[in-house]
Amino acid sequence: MESNIISNSIKKAVSYSTYRTLIKGLLVEEKSTGKNQSEELTNYSKLNDKRMDRLDKTMKLTAETQEALNKLTKKFTFLVIAEGWCGDAAQVLPVLNKIAEATSKIDLKIVCRDENDELMNQYLTNGGKAIPKLIIVDQNTNVIDSWGPRPSTATQMVLDYKNAHGSLDAEFKKNLQIWYNKDKGINTQNDILAVLQAS
Repeated sequence: MESNIISNSIKKAVSYSTYRTLIKGLLVEEKSTGKNQSEELTNYSKLNDKRMDRLDKTMKLTAETQEALNKLTKKFTFLVIAEGWCGDAAQVLPVLNKIAEATSKIDLKIVCRDENDELMNQYLTNGGKAIPKLIIVDQNTNVIDSWGPRPSTATQMVLDYKNAHGSLDAEFKKNLQIWYNKDKGINTQNDILAVLQAS
């Protein structure tokens, strides 16, 4: 059952460049990806589109990441569940794209959450549909592992803040974006390498 959901999702998934084009096309119509449409979600999408443009230009892989990718012997598909309005997806997807571009062993494919309920429901985080969610799939469509919705340091920041304040507010979200900007994708790279090396 699960492998069918994975195979079907990979078949309808799109490349990173197609995903970016989809978001930009919707923004021309003042829309975001997903079932729900609102001015707020469109504004998040606009902001995220600019973030991704910037990260595509400036984000660099570390020498350690490149070295580890050069040593990969098996092929993987990185199947990511995302949406254009999601701030964490905007920070994580450009990093995953750089990783995939740096090796012929990884194929990055993206699906939108709201159009893929069946897949999303297999990869909930604490019962919620948190994204982005990366599903690492081997050549035989077996799921090796999943990762997300945030890099490990950001995940800890969220837990600590929720424990102290009960929920995430605008102040925290601003601080999280500042952290992402300072981190420059390194925490995500290290997390992904740890998962790949464990497989």
